[in-house]
Amino acid sequence: MRVIIRDAALSDLPHILELLHLKAEFDGCPNSVLATAEALETDLFGENPLASVLLADVDGELAGFATYHSIYSTFLAKPGIWLDDLYLKPNYRNHGIGQALIARLSEIAIATGCGRIDWTVATGNAGGIRFYQRLGASIQESVRLCRLDGEAIAQAAVLSGHPV
Repeated sequence: MRVIIRDAALSDLPHILELLHLKAEFDGCPNSVLATAEALETDLFGENPLASVLLADVDGELAGFATYHSIYSTFLAKPGIWLDDLYLKPNYRNHGIGQALIARLSEIAIATGCGRIDWTVATGNAGGIRFYQRLGASIQESVRLCRLDGEAIAQAAVLSGHPV
């Protein structure tokens, strides 16, 4: 099995969208993907990219991906990486491909002076949790993901006295 981890190119956009839909299905929220090819083209490959994508090719077939973007830790006074999505098609799991994606992401973190890589994992994803722990990740049980989206953002802006 020949595994190549590479940066995504604009020509990979249809495959990235396919992987996003597969990830959403795996996560139990198949209707949550609102991304379009046009939006991703701008956000991933435009003049000022907001995120990056690593692809895993196995023997010429697309096996999975990792999406990530920059963050900053004021505690460390260093940049970091937020791993947004990590997904492998089922027949490519447990072959070291996820580890190869994380290894490449770690190389990027080292090259850019990052102090850490952060991400979330579903509490019910026992396989994912074991995988991350084998890599040396600490699972922070004492914190919870918080999110404002859509209408909640608008409501919070109104509360601040600065409605949009």
